[in-house]
Amino acid sequence: MPVASLVQTLTDRFAAAVGGDPELRPASKPQFGQFQCNVAMRLAKQQGRNPREVAAAIIEAADVDDLCEPLEIAGPGFINIRIKPSVLAAEAARVLAAPNAGIAPTTTPERVVIDYSAPNVAKQMHVGHLRTTIIGDCFNRVLTAVGHTVIPQNHIGDWGTQFGMLIEQILDEGLDASTLTLADADALYKRAAAHFKEDVDFAKRARARVAVFQGGDEESLAVWWQLIEVSKQGFNQAYARLNVLLVDDDLAGESTYNDDLPVLVAELENSGVAVVDQGALCVFVDGIEAPLIVRKSDGGYGYATTDLAAIRRRVNDLDADRIIYVTDARQGGHFAQVFAAARKAGFLPDDVEVQHVGYGMVLGDDNKPLKSRDGSAAKLVDLLDAAEQVAEPAIALAAIKYADLSSGLQKDYVFDPDRMTQTTGNTGPYLQYAHARCQQILRRAEAENLPVGPLTRTDEVAEQTLALLLSRFGDVVAEVATSLQPHKLCTHLYETAVAYATFYEQCPVLKSEGEVRASRLALCRATAQVLATGLDLLGIEAPDRM
Repeated sequence: MPVASLVQTLTDRFAAAVGGDPELRPASKPQFGQFQCNVAMRLAKQQGRNPREVAAAIIEAADVDDLCEPLEIAGPGFINIRIKPSVLAAEAARVLAAPNAGIAPTTTPERVVIDYSAPNVAKQMHVGHLRTTIIGDCFNRVLTAVGHTVIPQNHIGDWGTQFGMLIEQILDEGLDASTLTLADADALYKRAAAHFKEDVDFAKRARARVAVFQGGDEESLAVWWQLIEVSKQGFNQAYARLNVLLVDDDLAGESTYNDDLPVLVAELENSGVAVVDQGALCVFVDGIEAPLIVRKSDGGYGYATTDLAAIRRRVNDLDADRIIYVTDARQGGHFAQVFAAARKAGFLPDDVEVQHVGYGMVLGDDNKPLKSRDGSAAKLVDLLDAAEQVAEPAIALAAIKYADLSSGLQKDYVFDPDRMTQTTGNTGPYLQYAHARCQQILRRAEAENLPVGPLTRTDEVAEQTLALLLSRFGDVVAEVATSLQPHKLCTHLYETAVAYATFYEQCPVLKSEGEVRASRLALCRATAQVLATGLDLLGIEAPDRM
């Protein structure tokens, strides 16, 4: 059983004293301590008593002498809470000694499927794939860190009518598809699309090729498979450059569900969950006016059918307890409808949690969706190149990922490499710099043969502030694993970096002596450990030097 954190223990003790939520809040100023308990005013109003009298009763009942200095009543009835320096030192020492910087394993481990990235075969990844890939990777790392079994699913677009056009163009040009790069395939796609639009005969042949291809024609399937292999190589290069965890084993493209679709549709029709409406087979769900079309009037299947098949497989074959979809926020309506239909059909049991995590758009400096020069979606590789023009790769990637994750996911943000790569302010490179400063001091201590630890003292306010933030790291990670709001982790790491800067300025480390120096060096090491672990959860490298 994980040991309760300091903040949780403090909250529980005060909750026992007041018989409910103690309304603990961070203190507004360090001189008031670390926390305030504000519940006395509310209880006094309910009970018709003097707030300071109620506060005094809470202080009498609160069993916190082992954690706190004597509690004080301030103003009309606030209770100021100062945690003992020895307790804060012990908490920071616990973080330093604990594996994973004190992230506690969950008591209810689950199998979590995360659907993210999902590029299209024969197309280069673009700005639309930036956020889904970065966010999904962060969820993967955080949920794994707290002890869940994460199963990534990269639902690539590897099936559909566009392949009739692509295959026909390849055959027309006499190309060997296996020799193409992903950029070549992307250019091929554009040529095929233009050809399809301008040449009636080609368009007719391309449409006919779809039926031949999907009917199992060996020549067509061989070209299709070559396009997939070329695309996988391109995707993997992008994933390596982005430092994300996706691998080929995580691929579960649209094509993998082909055989399931007619079986699934027959089940829906036979059970009465789906009914024919204007020639199409539809699922009507309560509260949503438009039906979910699972078989078109021409007999074809769309995204909705594949999404239902994916849910059923993830529940039945992958044993998912929780399924997370990371896509553009504008797809929220589609997924709400799919989830409701899956519940109605019994594909999604009540005990399996499913959620769509929508994200906002990446904007250019004109505050409009980021585009390339030709007006199409900006390519992912071009965004990475733009950031690397103003910073080395590790810093550029930190800048991009932190900018993406540090604001609320549903908010749009401006892609501004100059601002994002700054080593001051609330940026990824600033956190990297803070970690490098910690390591610099530790290297100097090692060179001078100075002992690091034990961490026994937090006498100064700056030390206490830093120690408390370090103690809360595990709580923040646990909260992000539940809420899927990575900006809270970013905020905590930024606050930790700022607190470390204050500590560095106000509390001499190497110039101190004896036990004080050893303890402060250990506090530096604990800070480095938390920053490195936290940055890794964001998919960001923590360099030792900058």
